Amino acid sequence: MIKRFVEWLKLRKTRNIKDLDAVSTTKLHGQIIQSKGFLKRLYVDLYKEFAISKRGPDGLLIELGSGGGFLKEVIPDVITSDILPVPGINLCFSGLSMPFSDQTISAFFMIDVLHHLPDSVLFFKEVERCLKVGGRCIMIEPANTLWARFIYQNFHHEEFYPEGEWGFEGNRPLSDANGAIPWIIFCRDRERFEKEFPNLKITHLSFLIPFRYLLSGGLSTRSLVPSFLYEAVKQIEFIFSPLNRYFGMFMKVELTKCR
Repeated sequence: MIKRFVEWLKLRKTRNIKDLDAVSTTKLHGQIIQSKGFLKRLYVDLYKEFAISKRGPDGLLIELGSGGGFLKEVIPDVITSDILPVPGINLCFSGLSMPFSDQTISAFFMIDVLHHLPDSVLFFKEVERCLKVGGRCIMIEPANTLWARFIYQNFHHEEFYPEGEWGFEGNRPLSDANGAIPWIIFCRDRERFEKEFPNLKITHLSFLIPFRYLLSGGLSTRSLVPSFLYEAVKQIEFIFSPLNRYFGMFMKVELTKCR
């Protein structure tokens, strides 16, 4: 088990990333999610986090960066979108220039999207413009805990630079990234965010999922544990959840437009 785990981590770091920005890769990711029971159950749980948080004013429900996901199976009325023309999604656009009228969105849902956007300031301006008062933007993004930083900086193919700024140079939608950007904005530079975007109130921030994604094998290789152990692993994570601020691999952030 430990040997397989280390080998998987090394594969995540050294994998060939030249095709990450291809539509065919996103399609393959969707097939992998559907075929791996442990990983799909994890996505279902993440989508349920969205379903719990989507209560708000009447308006459009938008998933940004839908990729190969299946949020419609959990929230049927969501409008899926991606920057790539992925087959099956409803809309194709950049999160830095959204095709919505002012104050028409009830909620934005995002999994691993913010840290791929080269200009976070412009993105939040778009979110603020589009959201109705009381609307929400719910994000699940990489965390910068002790455990997460160790994994991301040593075994992950994406850049993870906590000393960075709110954006980065580059225009490749998936292979350009800084996984530490969510932590930079909402933890390190929280006062700056609250000053620059006073209408987007941080109403929730928590750390979660220290082990389930790693044990699932992610999108790169086979699961390290069988799918029937999913609930057992989830319960173990729950027992140790008070330590998530040190071991959580991801962070959940909710923004609510207050006026």
